[in-house]
Amino acid sequence: MNKKLIFFDIDGTLLDHDKNLPSSTKQAVFELVRAGHEVAIATGRAPFMFEDLRKELGIDTFVSLNGQYAVSQGEVIYRNPIATELLLDVTDFAASNDHPIVYMDKNGMRSNVPHHHHIESSLGTINITLPVHDPEYYLTNEIYQAMVFCGAAEEGLYHESFDRLRFVRWHPFSMDVMPANGSKANGIAYVMNGLGVGIEDVYAFGDNLNDLEMLQFVGHGISMGNAPEVVKKSARYITKNVHEDGIFFGLRMVGLL
Repeated sequence: MNKKLIFFDIDGTLLDHDKNLPSSTKQAVFELVRAGHEVAIATGRAPFMFEDLRKELGIDTFVSLNGQYAVSQGEVIYRNPIATELLLDVTDFAASNDHPIVYMDKNGMRSNVPHHHHIESSLGTINITLPVHDPEYYLTNEIYQAMVFCGAAEEGLYHESFDRLRFVRWHPFSMDVMPANGSKANGIAYVMNGLGVGIEDVYAFGDNLNDLEMLQFVGHGISMGNAPEVVKKSARYITKNVHEDGIFFGLRMVGLL
């Protein structure tokens, strides 16, 4: 079998809903590596949020921050930060609507308000430390992704007002903010080119709205069984739920195990 490049989303894909790594998933990743394949992560999380997971699985290739920061075999190969003037505009717009913002670079994240229940409830679902308050963080750091905290009914305001930014909802009270050309698929393309892997040798597993472009782009897009219907329809295959050994089953289904 030719060497394959396999990308895994984290939340709801590698990790179950309790943020645990199923033993069958860990075993599957190790079997892929032993077979000579390149295993990678493609996530909306920043690198500092999944360093322990990467070390546990021995993974040094990843697309993070929804494609804005890509690393191939330990080397940074792509960076796509948000322009500071755009961050200033969206910050002012969000403040006028009483919506807090969190700014993220590769090493950390900061919020423009000291506390907010939407920040706490959203980020609490992925078991990470809440951001420190620093409203000017984006002025002196390279920000690859932000998060605006608002309900779905107010989301349209942002789509209508910012054609140079992209907004993707990941929680009832939060959506990711990235450059208009930002996506996991974009970051994956840079990894593919660097490793010299063709599209038909690239596989990706995902379960949420920020996985749509990735699943459609790669040669073999596999939706988790716990994904919403719109994600399942974008994939070439559908595996079982994450808590039903979905990764192991999906890899068997596409002939990689």
